[in-house]
Amino acid sequence: MGDDLTAPLPVRRVRRSTDATLTPTQWPATLAPIAHVLDGGLDLAPATIVVGENGTGKSTFVEAVAVAYGLAPEGGSTGALHATRPTESPLSQSISLERGAGASRWGYFLRAETMHGLFTYLEDNPSRRPEPRFHELSHGESFLAMLNSDRFTGEGFFVMDEPEAGLSFHAQLALVGALIQLVSQPGVQVLIATHSPVVASLPGALILEFDEDGIHERAWDDLDVVDHHRRFLEAPERYLRHLRY
Repeated sequence: MGDDLTAPLPVRRVRRSTDATLTPTQWPATLAPIAHVLDGGLDLAPATIVVGENGTGKSTFVEAVAVAYGLAPEGGSTGALHATRPTESPLSQSISLERGAGASRWGYFLRAETMHGLFTYLEDNPSRRPEPRFHELSHGESFLAMLNSDRFTGEGFFVMDEPEAGLSFHAQLALVGALIQLVSQPGVQVLIATHSPVVASLPGALILEFDEDGIHERAWDDLDVVDHHRRFLEAPERYLRHLRY
């Protein structure tokens, strides 16, 4: 990833906190991947990609890690106060993050479903540095403009929830290119939840698949989402014949 492989990671490990109140019968601990984290902890890499079906806990996990790190749950940095309607799970209150000694405390959280509100917050609270009017850009343009801003320069912990939403194939490739540049910097760490086989192809990333049995480390070529996309593109009728019109 980066030239300095010994650079401390902002988040080395996620584990259950000593004062956790979430019980095994309470959501989201009822989800196998979340129970996996609470029971045995989970190590993060310089780049960690989380994949899996809807409802397996991907977004719940990355949101909780972001909030436990100190990031705004609807997107933003450790200093952002952006909030509309609280919908975050209680998981962040029952996990602890083991941080690398001397690692950066900076970070930023981007999630596709709340980007509109985040951009409104940024317009209402402009920074001193000139930057684009994000609302006047397309979704893909605004996302890439954000990644190319000062917020994603230098060391830090950068969390993204389904960043591929609304992005064309070529825009997803551009996103992967931006991520490659980002994680090549020492002291940078990314955690991403995605449904996209393109985003999941980030070179060198640790890929974790969430399913009803827990969390499994996978090679990109072994992912269900890669297999399904490949099969569909080879013969769409295999899937379409099972749909009701």
